[in-house]
Amino acid sequence: MPRTVIRGGLVITAAEEVHADVLVEGERIVALAATGSSAAQAWTADTEYDATGRYVIPGGVDAHTHMELPFGGTAASDTFETGTRAAAWGGTTTIVDFAVQSVGHSLRDGLDTWHAKAEGNCAIDYGLHMIMSDVTEDTLKEMDILVEEGVTSFKLFMAYPGVFYSDDGRILRAMQRSAGNGGLIMMHAENGIAIDVLVEQALAAGRTDPRYHGEVRRDLLEAEATHRAIQLARVAGAPLYVVHVSAEQAVAELAHARDLGLNVFGETCPQYLYLSTDNLAEYGEDGFEGAKYVCSTPLRPREHQAALWRALRTNDLSVVSTDHCPFCFTGQKELGRGDFSKIPNGLPGVENRMDLLHQAVVDGHISRRRWIELACATPARMFGLYPRKGTISPGADADIVIFDPHERYTMSAATHHMNVDYSAYEGRQVTGRARTVLSRGSAVIEEGEYRGRAGHGTYLPRGTSQYLH
Repeated sequence: MPRTVIRGGLVITAAEEVHADVLVEGERIVALAATGSSAAQAWTADTEYDATGRYVIPGGVDAHTHMELPFGGTAASDTFETGTRAAAWGGTTTIVDFAVQSVGHSLRDGLDTWHAKAEGNCAIDYGLHMIMSDVTEDTLKEMDILVEEGVTSFKLFMAYPGVFYSDDGRILRAMQRSAGNGGLIMMHAENGIAIDVLVEQALAAGRTDPRYHGEVRRDLLEAEATHRAIQLARVAGAPLYVVHVSAEQAVAELAHARDLGLNVFGETCPQYLYLSTDNLAEYGEDGFEGAKYVCSTPLRPREHQAALWRALRTNDLSVVSTDHCPFCFTGQKELGRGDFSKIPNGLPGVENRMDLLHQAVVDGHISRRRWIELACATPARMFGLYPRKGTISPGADADIVIFDPHERYTMSAATHHMNVDYSAYEGRQVTGRARTVLSRGSAVIEEGEYRGRAGHGTYLPRGTSQYLH
């Protein structure tokens, strides 16, 4: 088996920081030894990387992406090939994407469709969650089978009536099933029924610009749905993971539930930490610039950001994922000109997450180990992939990033690798960048050159969440 040694770096995991060399054989990490020690000096290898002055960190685990997602008459612009390549450029070596069950079809149909999209096309490893759009006696039984096969998380929507929406009764049934089979319910918590009323009223009053997307999807309706999801999970005795939390009031609901000792977890995304309704209100040259920033849950006023950062420090928010769901401004976001409700919901971000979270370390929001915890270790544990993913230890997959904490660069659509014609972070300067990225021991990125290939990435059946008590 080919042997690789990474020498001289600061190895950072969620648990510790240590100056160590890392030995890789084939696809796995086999040993760590103190830099300069006789054990490390005795290692020979086919490939050596000098990580002096750099961090050696686990590859990022992005547990919330939407490659090729059909939405609003179009589809997300990143394929599994382009999206996983972009993820690798940003130091992410595992994604968990969402297979979609269509109403009237089985979970299996949706899963098979997503396997067909991903298989042979991914540059990095991938798992799948299951979106349940149609909770029936048959699909409830299918949940048990999927958990046994390694699809151990199921996403339900309190938003998007007529598309993904489930009412409280269906949600309760799915939660009861997951309480029995060990699966984890993921919730898009927004009161979609009430939001639709506000959308209709805004459009009738001539309020059609992108900024009204944020105004109708009220923070209180995110908080209300989060509260309701938590209570339903308590009734069912089921764990709950609330995705893309953006509002301070929703964070408060999660914090209260966790103070009660419940198996309730929250995720946020970089867009809610760095962007705001100021972006949604951008008019640009053609009055429609804000459409680039339409996602759901929506961006909030800047004042919400402090609560999100605080929750990331206290663990009331446990994971930072991207909800990567890109739509090009030209030809896709433009579908909503004159009607904000027709703008496809989603932002590009899979390439930016690791660097934006390192910027949070630079800015003093979080520690280095917390960065790795939020971006690598906790998502791997939450979704049954740890310690194969999310850490640097003997036996783990050799998903390793050599990260330069000093390199400064400017984020831009001109230089990113996502298949989308704008950057949500255009012009933002950040400090720190992935320079070399190994996926299962193979170089995907090497000193800023792409070395990967479609089909290297393999499908990951997952265990159940490692946080449930």
